[in-house]
Amino acid sequence: MIVIFQKLMATIIGSLLLGIGVNGFLVPNHLIDGGILGIALILHYFFDLQAGISMVVLSLPICIYASMNKRGYFFSSLQGLLVSSLFIDLLAPLRTQISVSHLSSALLGGVIIGSGVGLMLRYQTSTGGTDLLAKIISGIFSVNIAIAIIVIDGLIVLAGFTVLPVDSFLYSCLAITTVGLTTSLIEGE
Repeated sequence: MIVIFQKLMATIIGSLLLGIGVNGFLVPNHLIDGGILGIALILHYFFDLQAGISMVVLSLPICIYASMNKRGYFFSSLQGLLVSSLFIDLLAPLRTQISVSHLSSALLGGVIIGSGVGLMLRYQTSTGGTDLLAKIISGIFSVNIAIAIIVIDGLIVLAGFTVLPVDSFLYSCLAITTVGLTTSLIEGE
């Protein structure tokens, strides 16, 4: 019962941190994170789609894969995906409340998001997107999860390079590096 409560609290607190990091720091400066969230943010910037709902739709294939190969992560990740997507959409009003430079946004947003993701991964849950994919890859290939996150997220940000201004691209690279390193520190593996 205690383990279930810990997972639930990690999911709620991690998702809250994710929502704050995205809405308070990344979106106001048109920065992206990597992974599914990065794709959802690109869709938000160009088509005004809600990032949280886009995350759910985009994460479904990874969740299906996890349900077949990593059943234990599947249910926790599905819960994390739904809660984090909800917080990202509910905390959208923060986008107009915090005003800091691109550099501060990349660093602060990266630390806050990385703390949320790391907390969730530490308790065997995630947002169900590429965080889960990175966890699976790090387990299969004995690669540090920070490296897996940086590589996956870097590929997404490189794809975003075609639609982002150069300064947003560079600050987004800093943000995903900060997310990956913070995630690794918080997760503790």
